Order: sequence, then structure tokens, then C-alpha cells
Amino acid sequence: MTAHLESTLSTQLQTAAQQAGLVVVSVDAGSDFTGHPTTRFRLGANADAPAEKTLLLELSEAFDFHQPELLPEMTSHLREAASRLRNPRPDAYVTLAGLPVSFSQFQWPFHRSTSGADTYIVHGTLRLEDGTQSPLHTLVSASMTVTFAEIVPAPEQPYAETFIYNAVRKTLDRGQLELLKSGNRQPVPVTTRYYSRWQKKFFFTDTDDSSRMDFLALKVYWLSGVLGGSQPVWIADPRDAQYLNTTAAELQRMAADLSGQGLLKIDGEYASAMPALLSRGEEYHSKMQAALAVTRPTFNEEMRAGHTNM
Repeated sequence: MTAHLESTLSTQLQTAAQQAGLVVVSVDAGSDFTGHPTTRFRLGANADAPAEKTLLLELSEAFDFHQPELLPEMTSHLREAASRLRNPRPDAYVTLAGLPVSFSQFQWPFHRSTSGADTYIVHGTLRLEDGTQSPLHTLVSASMTVTFAEIVPAPEQPYAETFIYNAVRKTLDRGQLELLKSGNRQPVPVTTRYYSRWQKKFFFTDTDDSSRMDFLALKVYWLSGVLGGSQPVWIADPRDAQYLNTTAAELQRMAADLSGQGLLKIDGEYASAMPALLSRGEEYHSKMQAALAVTRPTFNEEMRAGHTNM
């Protein structure tokens, strides 16, 4: 770590990372969308962790998270990240609709909209991860309303990444994002409809035992079986629990049921794909294609084919 980057923030982050079972692999100076200075921390399970098994955490240079309303969520974020980094692809997720995707190149923290809208914006990239190095991706522009921003403790990565990723997944489920070989940024609106002030919790999708089991089977098939060489993946991820409107404990219970069916091999909070699950490959690839079809603008395709009464 270079001397000029030694700061209160760096010292605080090193301590918090150590408590979460992580180490700071590197520290670099950066800048946010508007050019304000940031500090970019690369965290891993150990100092020799490969880049794909590290977490990039970018914080405003002057950010102080050692406050009663901020420290608990930072601690939770890092502890969850430590568990997620044990996945073969820590950046990869699945959607309820059946799409395996990865999140990358998010430019934290939020910045105010430059178009005059009264919103906060964060940009990132979403890629299809079907094991074929597919070129399909989308550049996303997630916009948080000013009203919604009042709910968020700080407009920084540890306090927003989970609900932003889940809002993107929900938008995909609705067929409102298209995965392309190239294209402009596509909007992901994040509003108070995703938050219950009464329950003080985020809400994205209402699920039951059946849909949660389907989700976990999809997750382990894609992230363990296809992308991970049958290495175990974290099935008690609170980020998935929020997306599915359930708890990590319930996800573990669902995974145990799948294990009883011979589909998963359970090891604590992690599960790997068994041959019986891998045999469902044709079904899950068909599900993925159907989900991709929903995201395509069929109205425009019909117009291109001349099927219009205009």
C-alpha cells in the first residue's frame, strides 16, 4: 500500500476487513462519475487471491463509516462478501426467470443525474453467463429517486449494492432489459415500490417453497455445475433471500429438500451440483432461452418484418 493512500478510511477498512475474515490485497486512487476522488480497495481471503476471487470495493475518499448508523451494515456487507468469495464465480447470479448473469464495472458511489432528473444514478454492466462466453450483455443505468434515497444510510456501495443488483434482476424478470451484443445504457428505476416503510424491509418478488426450490436448483446448476466445475456455491446468501422475500434459513431448508432428492450435495451453507441436477441441462437451457425471448422487443421485430397496420 503506497504511503500517500494511507488514510483514516484505509485504516478503518483494513480493520473491518480483518474482522470479516478478509485482507486488503491492494489500494488504489480512483474517481467517481463526476470526477470526485474515491479509494478503490481490492479485498480477498488472502493476499495471494486471484483477481476473480476478490471483491472490488470503491468508496468516496472522505467517507467515514465508523458511525452508529453506518458501521453495522458495512460489517455485514464484508462478512457476506467473504462468504460469497468462496463461490467459483463470486460475481455470478441467477434470476427467477432462469438467466445466469454476472455484475461488473459498477461505478460507485451514486451520482446525481446529469439530465436534470431528480435522481441518483449508478452505472454498471450485466452479462449473460451461460458457459459459452456469450457476447450478450447490457449496460445498465440504475436510478434511485430522491425519496428512495432517504431510506439508504449512505449512497455508497456497501449500503446499496444488494438492492441495486436485485432491482436489476427483477427488471430482467419483467422482460424490461434486453441483453445485446452492443447497445446504449438501459434504465433500471429503483423506487419506493421496492421498500416497505412499515416492515422496514426491501421487497422484490413474492415466492413460495416451490419457486424457491426451483431458484436454488437453477442457481446450483448454473453457478456450480456449468460455471464452477461442480464446486460448491453459497446457498444461504442474504442477497438471494432479499430478492426472493424470504430468509437465509429458509433457503437452507429448501436446499436440504433438494439434497434429499439427490440433486445437491450439501456442505454447511454451501451446495454443489450432483449428476441428477446436471441431467436437467436441456430443461434449464430451454428456460434460459425462453427468458431471453421475453426480453426481446417483439413489437419492433414485427415492425421490421412489415407486420404493422400503421
